[in-house]
Amino acid sequence: MTTKQIFTGLLLMGWMVIAQASIYAFDFDDPQKEARFKRLSEELRCLVCQNQTLADSNAGLAMDLRKELYKQIQSNASDEEIKNFMVSRYGDFVLYNPPVKTSTYLLWFGPFILVVIGLIILLRMVRNIGKQTTQTLSAEDHQRVQQLLAEKKED
Repeated sequence: MTTKQIFTGLLLMGWMVIAQASIYAFDFDDPQKEARFKRLSEELRCLVCQNQTLADSNAGLAMDLRKELYKQIQSNASDEEIKNFMVSRYGDFVLYNPPVKTSTYLLWFGPFILVVIGLIILLRMVRNIGKQTTQTLSAEDHQRVQQLLAEKKED
């Protein structure tokens, strides 16, 4: 074996160790607790990735939040207590489906408002197209167009 092959083998083994270190298994003595863990980790958002749940994210903060979730489930905290803890610490943003309240109205109803505004603009544009009158060319403009077309044919 050459030095290069040995180095490559050691490098690959090192990467395998690093990859294994990022996998963290949670041991549950009760299948119901494990099911709660899975369900709650789907309901909570990764604060780093923003469009991923805690279950989907590989970010370090998501791992920390999963550990906290595990601890709270093991200490028999209710789902509401866990969610309230996370919201008190990280705000409504940590919930993948935030509640409808005054501070989240724009989040919930903003897309619908934008669709309505877009439809109104589209309807006005369609109406204006029907109302526009076609402009006729003056005799001078007509003669100029004919002259340009004739020049183009000659080329």
